[in-house]
Amino acid sequence: MNPKHTTPNPWPIAIIAFFIVFTSATVGLVLFSTFHRMELVDADYYEQEINHQSQMERVNRTHQRHAQVQVDYQPNQHSIQLGFPSSHVDHGAVGTIHLYRPSAARLDRTLPIKYDAQGKQLLDTENLRPGLWRIRILWTSNQEEYFDDQRLLIVPAATS
Repeated sequence: MNPKHTTPNPWPIAIIAFFIVFTSATVGLVLFSTFHRMELVDADYYEQEINHQSQMERVNRTHQRHAQVQVDYQPNQHSIQLGFPSSHVDHGAVGTIHLYRPSAARLDRTLPIKYDAQGKQLLDTENLRPGLWRIRILWTSNQEEYFDDQRLLIVPAATS
């Protein structure tokens, strides 16, 4: 007589392995989402909401008078060139440039407006991390406030 050779059933092991993988993935996702910092709003968003109407007036004034700042990103020179409207340069526009990183508030920077005689200002991007940035420019010219907000994608430095 030949003894019967039976193969073990793989289903119990497969079911147990599935639950182990599923539980591990769930715990890993919970831990990742708990410790990953995601900053998608400004720290003073409530104050900004209160001042929303005056902000909208600045934006409308900027668009109606075609006073947008020209933003020219030059990745090879690691710089951003800002071009302010000549009529505002003639009136001695003053204000601030806010480099805002939506995904990481700790990377934000605020700089004063310091343009040359032609109304151009150069910003160094060497220390800015690659990714999406917003350039928010608030300035006063001829006793009126203006605001321009533009998106900019900083690309990684080319490797040689």
